[in-house]
Amino acid sequence: MNKGMNDQLPETASERPSARQRLLEAAFTEIHMHGFQGMRVDAVLEKTGLTKGAFYHHFDSKQALGIAVVDELIHGKITDIWLDTLNQSSDPINAIQDAFEKSAECYGMEMLMLGCPLNNLAQEMSPINEEFRVHINHIFHQWHEALVGALKRGMAAGNIINDIDPVSVATFILACVEGSIGLAKNERDLAPIIRTTDEIDRYLRTLQRG
Repeated sequence: MNKGMNDQLPETASERPSARQRLLEAAFTEIHMHGFQGMRVDAVLEKTGLTKGAFYHHFDSKQALGIAVVDELIHGKITDIWLDTLNQSSDPINAIQDAFEKSAECYGMEMLMLGCPLNNLAQEMSPINEEFRVHINHIFHQWHEALVGALKRGMAAGNIINDIDPVSVATFILACVEGSIGLAKNERDLAPIIRTTDEIDRYLRTLQRG
């Protein structure tokens, strides 16, 4: 066998994403682009090459698919980018900077054009669908708690001054992050994210000891 030939071999069945995963990924793309209400199951099936029978084998309804996208894909992205980064660090300043960078790498121009998928769904679905609101709020709560935990660890480690309210600071940071992405989406310009990142960094440095 020629050297490097393995790189050209086709995927085996075990290496390909499952039908359920393909449905989730296609639905995420459709929801990010068109919103949940604009997402059509037929379009998801067309992207995956699967049948309606396959769809209903895995999901009872379009809403069940949407909730699974929130719980598995969107929650997974927030976990990879923010929760794991924050939870593994006692230095919240560097952790937040790292998470911003990971976010830009993960979404890139997609985030600029389409916005944050979590916040998009919060704006679209939370006012009209309680099940969506609860699942979306769960992710925001975990994100907020990860920020609070990182700030508290920074205080305990002596990296952050003690006379702050970690809950309020975490709320401020989360609001800045999501707000800047919304502005960038509307302006089709990364400048709001860059300016917000710089100002959050400047603010956090005022919380450093010494």
